[in-house]
Amino acid sequence: MKTVFTIARTELQTLFFSPVAWLILVIFTFQVSMSFSTATDSWVQFFSQGYKQAGISLDVFANPQYGVFTNVLGYMYLYIPLLTMGLMSREFASGSIKLLYSSPVTNGQIILGKYFSMMIYALMLIAILLVYVVTDWYLIPSFELKAVLMGLLGIYLLICAYAAIGLFMSSLTSYQVVAAMGALAILAVLNYVGGLWQDIAFVRDITYWLSISGRATSFLAGLFSSDDFLYFIIVVALFLVLAAYRLQAARQKSRWTASIWKYACVISAAMLLGYATSRPMLKKYYDATSTKTNTLTVNSQKVISELKGGLTITTYTNMLDDSHLWIGIPRAFNQDLDRFKQYLRFKPEIKMKYVYYYDTINNPGLAARYPRLTDKQRVQKILDIYDMQESLVKSPAEIRKEIDLSGEGNVFVRSIQRESGEQTFLRVFDDPAILPGETEITAALKRLTMHLPKIGFLRGHGERDNHKQGDRNYNRFAQDKPFRYSLINQGFDVTDVSLEQEVPGYINIIVIADMRNALTDVEKSNLEKYIARGGNMLIAGETKRQHAMDELVEPLGVRFVPGTLVHPSENYLADFTIAKPTKEAGELIYIYQQMYKNHRVVTMPGAVGLEYTKDKGFDVTQLFRSDSASWNEVETTDFIDDTARLHPAAGEVQKSYATGLALSRKVGEKMQKIVLLGDADCISNGEISIGRNGIQAANYSVITGAFYWMSDNEVPIDVRRPPLPDDKISLDKKSMATTKIMLMWVFPGILALCAILLWIRRRGR
Repeated sequence: MKTVFTIARTELQTLFFSPVAWLILVIFTFQVSMSFSTATDSWVQFFSQGYKQAGISLDVFANPQYGVFTNVLGYMYLYIPLLTMGLMSREFASGSIKLLYSSPVTNGQIILGKYFSMMIYALMLIAILLVYVVTDWYLIPSFELKAVLMGLLGIYLLICAYAAIGLFMSSLTSYQVVAAMGALAILAVLNYVGGLWQDIAFVRDITYWLSISGRATSFLAGLFSSDDFLYFIIVVALFLVLAAYRLQAARQKSRWTASIWKYACVISAAMLLGYATSRPMLKKYYDATSTKTNTLTVNSQKVISELKGGLTITTYTNMLDDSHLWIGIPRAFNQDLDRFKQYLRFKPEIKMKYVYYYDTINNPGLAARYPRLTDKQRVQKILDIYDMQESLVKSPAEIRKEIDLSGEGNVFVRSIQRESGEQTFLRVFDDPAILPGETEITAALKRLTMHLPKIGFLRGHGERDNHKQGDRNYNRFAQDKPFRYSLINQGFDVTDVSLEQEVPGYINIIVIADMRNALTDVEKSNLEKYIARGGNMLIAGETKRQHAMDELVEPLGVRFVPGTLVHPSENYLADFTIAKPTKEAGELIYIYQQMYKNHRVVTMPGAVGLEYTKDKGFDVTQLFRSDSASWNEVETTDFIDDTARLHPAAGEVQKSYATGLALSRKVGEKMQKIVLLGDADCISNGEISIGRNGIQAANYSVITGAFYWMSDNEVPIDVRRPPLPDDKISLDKKSMATTKIMLMWVFPGILALCAILLWIRRRGR
């Protein structure tokens, strides 16, 4: 090793006697200073405006758009070839390689010595980056030091990989410019090879593993992944061995055909190692973030731990559903696999299958583009676009023999099936995110391990319909499959229920919404039995329905206030109520706490107030309240052409009314939970979907929050993480200006001065 270090020291002396090494250090420092100053200054300005936010550490260094480390990755591949182009080329061009050949050093020692010099230079670059890390460590309380240091590790590994590639290319030629261009060419190939031949099953794993693009990204996010770490080790070893073989061939003046089998063996061994280390079973992880941002939450891990045995996720892609083809086509297999990598981490035996078919689908856009073609002809057009073979696609008759997807509308869907036979669907959604997140994936997996809460919608009295799509109906809230927040996608089962007979024991929650006709005596008796056994309920009232529903809620100690809740406004009708969540609601249900903190509201067009007593044995929590300027209007009914005016003599009272209540009591070993709303429209299809200028409504949170509470916190899955700790920075605008000068001008200036002094000293010698 002494010989290796001697060669490394000599190479470093040569390197720093040239202007290139110093110039790169100075330019690199200036560029990093610019990125760091821009990112940090944006946070200083953000806080100076009174805003609050956490996650400063990783945002400054790892933000995908302007993070310091992200920018470093963007230009590092240009610098390293300039440094490595002369490592061996200079020896060949000057003839000094003959001195090395005649000295008692091996080819391996020469290559390792040259490479160690690059590793030391890389450490200098990391030391410069460390200055900025330490600066923010000092300025930001609760700085995410471990996560940021993990990013530094990723950058160092990437530089080392670039250096090994550059060293190999330098060993191939005596022309330094050719070596630099060759290194850039190799890096370009390694950046783009991951997208090649991804539709060929036995090739895509190899080309995807070869890609160097994005290999350091997980490190920047604070996640150590063994396959990415070993990728860099294998790439470094591969190119160093190739360089040593090349040096041996040049030393012995052997023909290239005599060495080609050695190169083939080394490359094949590297491929084999790469394939083995990228298998899910062999991967290891370490999440360096304080809140484990890169890891599934505890609740998701618990669900996965209960999934014993094999698990298969089958993706059914209808070729006529062209808006979702990009998710499941063969060339996107590895990207799709990455979407489940957090689940594969805890259950590596998950198998992914893909089935392509065509069948009848509601796709007006496709029909308009190909109006005179049959479905089969349209499929052929799409196959030509995506370069797919017709043999991959099953016909309608073939797919119907395998599975019935008509209930899913024959759109893109995944089937998740356990080895023991349990099966459920995982869908995509009609929102900007499209793909399911942790909440939806874990909810689907939970269906396979337990009997999830079953919700019964009362029918037979003019209630809102959970099957129809109309604005006033509840399909979107209950079982609209493309809507992310519908109950069926959040882990609930939905059915209809009648009170003409006793409520089945498998019903956990009953929804009674906008009941127009009163219950019969038999129905009252069956409802009383359900309540007596501790059954949970959601009851949503509506204006002009008090006579039908007061009898329903009277045993609970609740009364629907007569009239309509109004609050005259310049922009909206008087009966349009904007209710706010209460602090107590946030303490009871975390989803409402998020609404409370983020100043989200509930829009209620045509609501009634709720009054209550506590003499029925229930604990009562007010969930939502109207403005204190509202009152119960009992005279005016036409809010379009007439004007609502407060008339106390008619029984109208101006105050803040409760529009949402949560009732709870202990019944045997069970805690009974009942939610009452003063408006049925607030959770209707129309109101969930609509947006109004200047109103930050979150009506879907009313649904998820209420049913999370009533399901005893089972579903929707709670995927909260602890709050990020780094939410302050001890800089103001004045001190930021000083910091910017020190980092952008003084720091690079010191390095430039060192370079000049060394150059003058060398000239003097």
